[in-house]
Amino acid sequence: MGVTTHAETPICQHFQRAAELVAQRWVPQVIYAMQGGPRRYTDLKASIPHISDALLSDRLKELESASIITRTVEPSTPVRIAYELTPRGEELAGVLGELQVWAERWATEPLHSA
Repeated sequence: MGVTTHAETPICQHFQRAAELVAQRWVPQVIYAMQGGPRRYTDLKASIPHISDALLSDRLKELESASIITRTVEPSTPVRIAYELTPRGEELAGVLGELQVWAERWATEPLHSA
């Protein structure tokens, strides 16, 4: 009986989907900006420098479709829309927080070529 290595087993489809979602440009920043409670579009836009309106709108729709965030329309004049992390999104934010810790820990290390 041989030992199976990671190189010999296919990547789990769930991992692949999650990696593709998180790898999209601006997705980690959007999730990071949404921590701490509901956010309005203008608050998110102000929190993420250099993101275009169209791209932020697209990412919010994609994250809502993936059940990472919810979109709530508040009946008022003018209508207000709030975005908030779902429990799934909060858990993903925790994972991204660990990535941030890792990045900060290694940011000061010089890069070595192989």
